[in-house]
Amino acid sequence: MVESKFQTVVKIPRFEWKTGYAQKNIFMGSCFTENVGKQMADLNYNVDINPFGILYNPVSVANGLEFLLNQKQFETCDLIQHDGLWHSFFHHSRFSSPNKKQTLETINEQITTSSQYLKKADFLFITFGTAWVYRYKETGKTVSNCHKIPANKFERIRLTVDDIVSLYEILLDKIRKTNPVLKVVFTISPIRHWKDGAIENQRSKATLALAVDEIVKLNTKQSAYFPSYEIMMDELRDYRFYAEDMIHISDVAVNHIWERFETALISNESQTISREIKKIKTAVNHRPFNKYTKEYLYFLQKQITDIKRVEQSYPIVNLELEKQLFLGLIHEIETNLT
Repeated sequence: MVESKFQTVVKIPRFEWKTGYAQKNIFMGSCFTENVGKQMADLNYNVDINPFGILYNPVSVANGLEFLLNQKQFETCDLIQHDGLWHSFFHHSRFSSPNKKQTLETINEQITTSSQYLKKADFLFITFGTAWVYRYKETGKTVSNCHKIPANKFERIRLTVDDIVSLYEILLDKIRKTNPVLKVVFTISPIRHWKDGAIENQRSKATLALAVDEIVKLNTKQSAYFPSYEIMMDELRDYRFYAEDMIHISDVAVNHIWERFETALISNESQTISREIKKIKTAVNHRPFNKYTKEYLYFLQKQITDIKRVEQSYPIVNLELEKQLFLGLIHEIETNLT
């Protein structure tokens, strides 16, 4: 009997290097970057995710990396006030606030932290979402977020392949001088930018794919491409893998792409460790009907034993938050049981 095939499987190139619990990983780019980065964060990998918030286009990602390399400190002149909030055109709206000083402090504290992180990072994961950019007419600069400022204040342009390649040739050279060991993995977000229309979205994604291909060819020793877009388009070619809006991808799809990412880019030892971490995380999320029982107390004490065992076996893992959570619950229950 011939085995039936119900799925086309994307072949992922073999990566010469792997990340894991011993490495530092910085993620920058579209909301897909946050999806994968969150998977690693939830498993206690060492990560820094989108220090400027979600960035969709290659120019905005490059601007963010330049700011980190130069450890730029934002000033009042770098902000704009709109609808009662102070915004930065280079940041997601989660950095905005009604208080100008607070906005600057939040931005600059994050830049200081992430700048130091980038200098010591082992991996940089970049996800491009669209080749379309918006330039603020008053300054001619590409913005990362329009912050609901009227559209007539901006010029909308689609980047060319050459625009993106030339920008990253220079940028990656600067990064290598600051952090020679850093490996850069590019991905293209599988999330469609439907407001551009179906045709323009495809042209945009094609531009990104061609540009990344050229960038990787020029930097083969320190950069690579992970085919998240292709996995979504071929392996998950069905609307059941999308969210209700039929644009964003579902949790099932995110988990599938994460599993492919994990197999391709995370070391076998770290995958083994992550299975231990998952058990502990499941215990953290466990909510008993009545926590003031000897049975639940025993359950918590067992978690402390398991954490100590994992920490002893794998010193590179940090489970201090989980340990303190369980110890706090143990103290509370012992107090109420006596």
